[in-house]
Amino acid sequence: MKRIVIAVLALALVFTLGLGAQSKPYVAMTTDANGLGDGSFNDGVWAGLQKAQKDGLATVKVLEAHAMTDYIPNLSGLAEDGAKLVFGVGFLMVEQIQEAAKANPKTFYAGIDHSYDGAIPANLIGISYKEQEAGYLAGIVAGYMTKKYASKSPLLNDKNVIGAVLGMGIPPVERYLAGYIAGARSVNPTVDVRYITVGSFGDRAKGKEAALALADQGADIVLQIAGLTGMGVIDAARERKFFALGADVDQNSAAPDYVLTSALKGTGMSAYVTIKDLAAGKLKGGVNRVFGLAEGAIDIAPFHQHDAIVAAEVKTAVDKAKADIASGKVKVPAPLAELGIKK
Repeated sequence: MKRIVIAVLALALVFTLGLGAQSKPYVAMTTDANGLGDGSFNDGVWAGLQKAQKDGLATVKVLEAHAMTDYIPNLSGLAEDGAKLVFGVGFLMVEQIQEAAKANPKTFYAGIDHSYDGAIPANLIGISYKEQEAGYLAGIVAGYMTKKYASKSPLLNDKNVIGAVLGMGIPPVERYLAGYIAGARSVNPTVDVRYITVGSFGDRAKGKEAALALADQGADIVLQIAGLTGMGVIDAARERKFFALGADVDQNSAAPDYVLTSALKGTGMSAYVTIKDLAAGKLKGGVNRVFGLAEGAIDIAPFHQHDAIVAAEVKTAVDKAKADIASGKVKVPAPLAELGIKK
């Protein structure tokens, strides 16, 4: 009898463990046409999915797109494979993910860098960010370092010019830029902020060319807001010996001697939170979710080996800005029009 009881308990344990394994939702993502390895938001979202799997919240998969024509097949194919939640990464996927959501009503879809107008399908979630807040923090650093603390590094000069390279003039990029300009001006009212839009998120050579052009105009700190194209900014910084500022994720490892800091946008964090809600049975569709500094999604990266050249005044100003933004005391402009700049 004792052996029978033990056997029954063992079978029950196996059954329970099996149910536990089956209860983990299958979650997937499709990248934009740059795929993984962009060192930016595709990699950031995928890191969020991988963390969710490591923490036992889901089993995950990624499909890499190589052209915009891959978006619909990837989005729909993942649903047909049984994914309970599919992330579509990038602003250029806005129309396709809405089409896929309507065609696959039993699958949740979440669009990264998306905000939808009008009636949103009940299984669709728009995820966007207050990039202007990250840009503002990076701008404070650039505004101080390019002038008041230019003597701290041979990579800086006395021109009081900083720059930015934009992939395309889409809302998330504009928000980054508006914040960057506002942050720099808040500590250095006479700073000259110059920027170039290259028209692509996937052309590293064009990113490098644009950054070199800004360096020729005197810029000694250049923010990249351009995905894979932005890696060319870091290439240019290494070649011409100026500072680059990364975006979305901490890009210091791409060129440790030349990346001063990075404007952080929590794509991975927002993906993880969405998966956690799904696993808990609390995920709601038909909404736009916005993540900012107050939600823990916005920051700047550590200064790493450059920490010693960044004065205490700069760090204090960044910390104060964080507190003021989170409390609502400081409202960072999002469109350039709020700064009196025409696109």
